[in-house]
Amino acid sequence: MAYKSILVVGGGISGLTAAIEASEAGNEVYLVEEKPYLGGRVAQMNQYFPKLCPPNCGLEINFKRIKQNPLIKFFTLAEIEQIEGGEGDFTVTVKSNSRYVNQNCTACGKCVEVCPAERSNEFNYGLDKTKAIYKAHAFAFPMKYAIDDKACLGAECGKCVSACQYGAIELDMTAKSFKLNVGAIVWATGWEPYDAKKVDYYGFGRHQNVITNVIMERMAAHNGPTGGKIVRPSDGKEVESIAFVQCAGSRDENNLPYCSGVCCMASLKQATYVKAQNPDAKVSMFYIDVRAMGKYEDFYTKVQDSISMIKGKVGEISEDPLTKDLIVQVENQVTGEIMKEKVDMVVLATGMVPATAGSKVPVTITYDQDGFIATDSQQPGIYGTGCVKKPLDVASSVKDATAAALKAIQSTVRR
Repeated sequence: MAYKSILVVGGGISGLTAAIEASEAGNEVYLVEEKPYLGGRVAQMNQYFPKLCPPNCGLEINFKRIKQNPLIKFFTLAEIEQIEGGEGDFTVTVKSNSRYVNQNCTACGKCVEVCPAERSNEFNYGLDKTKAIYKAHAFAFPMKYAIDDKACLGAECGKCVSACQYGAIELDMTAKSFKLNVGAIVWATGWEPYDAKKVDYYGFGRHQNVITNVIMERMAAHNGPTGGKIVRPSDGKEVESIAFVQCAGSRDENNLPYCSGVCCMASLKQATYVKAQNPDAKVSMFYIDVRAMGKYEDFYTKVQDSISMIKGKVGEISEDPLTKDLIVQVENQVTGEIMKEKVDMVVLATGMVPATAGSKVPVTITYDQDGFIATDSQQPGIYGTGCVKKPLDVASSVKDATAAALKAIQSTVRR
């Protein structure tokens, strides 16, 4: 028997696109996401490049398309346990983990007011805290709270249960597994930022004012931990000088051997964040090569005139123990000069690691040497898309996901 339904794993921009495109072509779609919300890393962004517009408008349009489409059924806080069968006839076991909050939730926030326990806020990369019962972010979809069972005090507390007038909180909720029959699978689990602590000579984790590009994105966001103010983590001081360090671990045989392609544009974009808040701020960007292909060339040309561009691979970042200022040491490849530049803060442009490097598809498929799903995965009916195939920007991810949806649709009718 061949099934017309399609499973999409991953609710980021690639997964959302594949699910919406396949469903609007007439296929029933199941969308599975491990986090309590849809939107993936795009939801954590402040602005897109090169237009410098916020991602929320685009995400909300996609969420509206999902809500209006009866052919899409999505599951958050869920994961794939097992895949059996083949193209046209897969049986997939899905584990639905406990949210501890049911469909009655209106996101009124009364539960948060009484909750005594806190947790590190992973949405903001640990820069702040939330209560144990939390809404992932201001534009979360679905707009429901969830409970972190690692932080929650459980039934011995129960204050949130008493505070909820809608009976939405179930502290005894348990995980459940169920099976889906689908004709094709789109794997869109996205990417993880490279662990900057592995690039020891840059001091991330030791020097308070060394942050990463993804942290910078949350810091600049109005719904972020600092309300959109770009300040030093050590003392909350407004940044007057900042260094963007490119290829932080990338193009490095000891870390990531490849170029992620989007980091240069992301840093140029983030330089505009700094300049918008403080036009007099000194912004430096240390790079090996600037990757600004095609239509992005104009954006690069525009931004480079307002900042200092230094061609050179940063060798070391040290800290002044008294002021917490940072000293960036680099050889200028144009002049041959050994530079030591003191700045308030450093942003490391870390690369993109495919989620499949650590969490494989639970069926035999082919990966390349870096953990990306190979283009020829040798498993008919299962299609990787977006950043599990290769590093991509948002626009390219959307295009790739549309192509994956088309392949999945073909798999449902081929047999």
